[in-house]
Amino acid sequence: MVTPARRPDGPFRVALTFDVEHPEGATSVDATERILDTLGETGIAATMFVQGRWARAWPATARRIAEAGHLVGHHSHHHARFAYLTRAGIRHDLAAGEAVIRETTGVNPRPWFRLPFGSGAGMRSVHAALHASGYRHVGWDVDPRDWASGPPAGVRDLVVRGATGHGDGVVILLHGWPLRTAETLPGLVRELCDRGASFVRLDSLADYAGWAREATGRR
Repeated sequence: MVTPARRPDGPFRVALTFDVEHPEGATSVDATERILDTLGETGIAATMFVQGRWARAWPATARRIAEAGHLVGHHSHHHARFAYLTRAGIRHDLAAGEAVIRETTGVNPRPWFRLPFGSGAGMRSVHAALHASGYRHVGWDVDPRDWASGPPAGVRDLVVRGATGHGDGVVILLHGWPLRTAETLPGLVRELCDRGASFVRLDSLADYAGWAREATGRR
């Protein structure tokens, strides 16, 4: 039985996060550009985890992400599963991706990192390698599997139910390339707003705000 979306007892914050990466068979950034258009039209600042190789292929869109005020994170360079990489391999991938992200966006993505596929999220060795390079893995609370086949409304419904069920500070996982993500985003935003949601970047949530201070040395 599917639990219907409900209205939380009070206002709640939602962090929309997007893994901006090379999908299989992708030949354009139309979906990513449409997502950025919607976020701009609605005044939403999101968090974008950018893949290094993607940023190299689409530097103008990568720059647009930063210039629009979205929080820029790192989503690896090659999108390999970190659980299968050596510590040296992780260090090399992080350095290569960071260099391209800095060059294309003009922004330092530290300490924000999202493991490709979430691979290695339960491994101390992977977290140690990330920390050694100044990064921390950012997980999620709601994954609507927006990359899978199905109608756009299915993504919207899963996000709304998951976000309202979780409540304040919920982190939503989305991707920058599926057309159905771009198509459902306006309605998704409207429905969450109707239920009292406001949209924030990760660095404004208490669970994550300290990470940025640690990375920059600010108190």
